[in-house]
Amino acid sequence: MESHTSSNESPARTEILDVVLIGGGIMSATLGALIAALQPDWSMALLERLDRVAAESSDPWNNAGTGHSGFCELNYMPDASDPGKAAEIASMFALSRRFWAGLADRGALADTDFVTATPHMDVVFGERDVAYLRQRFETLRALPAFAAMEYSEDPAVIAGWAPLLMAGRAAGEPVAATRYEAGTDVDFGSLTGKLVDSMTAAGGQVLTGREVTGLRRDADGVWTVTGRDRNTRERFTVRARFVFVGAGGYALKLLQKARIPEVRGYGVFPVGAQFLRTDNPEVVARHEAKVYSQAPVGAPPMSVPHMDKRVVEGEASLLFGPYATFSTRLLKHGRLSDLFTTLRPTNIVPLIAAGLQNLPLVGYLIRELLSSHRRKFAQLQRFYPEADPADWYLVQAGQRAQLVKPDPRRLGVLTMGTELVTGADGTIAGLLGASPGASTAPAIMLDLLNRCFPQHHSRWAPALQQLMPDASATQEPTVKLAV
Repeated sequence: MESHTSSNESPARTEILDVVLIGGGIMSATLGALIAALQPDWSMALLERLDRVAAESSDPWNNAGTGHSGFCELNYMPDASDPGKAAEIASMFALSRRFWAGLADRGALADTDFVTATPHMDVVFGERDVAYLRQRFETLRALPAFAAMEYSEDPAVIAGWAPLLMAGRAAGEPVAATRYEAGTDVDFGSLTGKLVDSMTAAGGQVLTGREVTGLRRDADGVWTVTGRDRNTRERFTVRARFVFVGAGGYALKLLQKARIPEVRGYGVFPVGAQFLRTDNPEVVARHEAKVYSQAPVGAPPMSVPHMDKRVVEGEASLLFGPYATFSTRLLKHGRLSDLFTTLRPTNIVPLIAAGLQNLPLVGYLIRELLSSHRRKFAQLQRFYPEADPADWYLVQAGQRAQLVKPDPRRLGVLTMGTELVTGADGTIAGLLGASPGASTAPAIMLDLLNRCFPQHHSRWAPALQQLMPDASATQEPTVKLAV
């Protein structure tokens, strides 16, 4: 992957930029591309601590590449009669696709080959889960966005959809599946690079190897961002009127350095993941889908097993997982001391409370850490009975920093989604949490524009409507355009 670095020269210390983006992942890239389209005269710089953009969670092998749209993610709909979260995610992903297409139409994206058509499926086993999936299907298909979803309890039909799932499976076990043919696999690394390119084409700078270590707001209202060049070891300083912290697992500690009260009491709980991967073309050719299932009884929602067709740089593979791992690093390329640098007197109690309320998660992580390769492979064989160990190998995926928030009744709660945090004066914002952030990045960034730049609403609305037709009609309130 290219470095997408337009310049390695930091802005002059006396120069005040309009926007600084911290972190070179999908979130900063999306915001940078949006601002470049709406306000090309603004000065902007992106700071990334590694030597290329999209090297952490946005790297295609650090995530499953699912274009999250609510069709196959059972954890978005634990109550089979409540479609709210699934419908919200579907609406937000539809907005993402309109945004990418809009950029491509105006020549800001070279192409859209980062999206590959890949059906989205669910498959469940046993009478209880079959009854759940049947009700979920009946609930969702009443919504226009889900009208094309298919359902079957016929093993022959399911075998036609996903041959690997049914070959060699014992007869008589209750099984059911749903299928949405128009699902997607997304190479978020390639997408991030293309979005960054659109930003640099409008004059933005991308500075790699820059690790931010300080963030403060000065008396004149301008933010001073300080850090070091990881290659030369020299210090750097950048000043900006607006700062976005899209630094993944490092976002909280940078927002803490900024001393904004909005993150008081917030903490993070790091969870990593491994996947089994195969590149055997004969196996890969027999699985044209992303297939999700139910998490084991007692396991947390993040453990939902899935077997995914992946297409990265034109090459197809299959991934199965996730298998949870634990490290005190907050980024895959972070440090073992990371977690401890986020501890504050105000977040110790929320972290302890969240841990005590999530003992099943703690137990699950312990079991996963102690799990042998043989046991992990047995979980794959539950999906794919004829899987050959010789075809599969373990790969380490990305690192998530799940958000822990203070709560007046429960002291602390562990959240599984993403949260946009904005300073009261609108001059700083950051994104905390994990999935399904990448798939919903444009909706999140529209929310940011609404919160942090309300004075530009009337001027930007026509351009946004042209870039993302019908964006103002989306079902998610936080992404409605203020016209």
